[in-house]
Amino acid sequence: MGKLIEVESSMIRAVKYDADKQELEVWFTTGGVYCYEEVPQEVYDELLEAGSKGRFMRSAIINAYPYRRVSRG
Repeated sequence: MGKLIEVESSMIRAVKYDADKQELEVWFTTGGVYCYEEVPQEVYDELLEAGSKGRFMRSAIINAYPYRRVSRG
C-alpha cells in the first residue's frame, strides 16, 4: 500500500492508494475510512489533481466502485 497523503478538502482528510491491488483508501473528515476496489491509477491521479476532491469523489468514485468500510473514526 502506498503512503498516506493528506489532502485539502472539507470532505476528505487523507487518501492512500495501492497500485498493485488497485485499492484506494479514503479517510473522510467524518471519521470513516473506506477502501474502494478496482480503482485505476488514472482515477486516483485525477482525484489528487481535482480542484474539489469531494465533488470528484461523489461523481467518479462513490457508487462507481465496490467498497467496504475498514475503520470507524
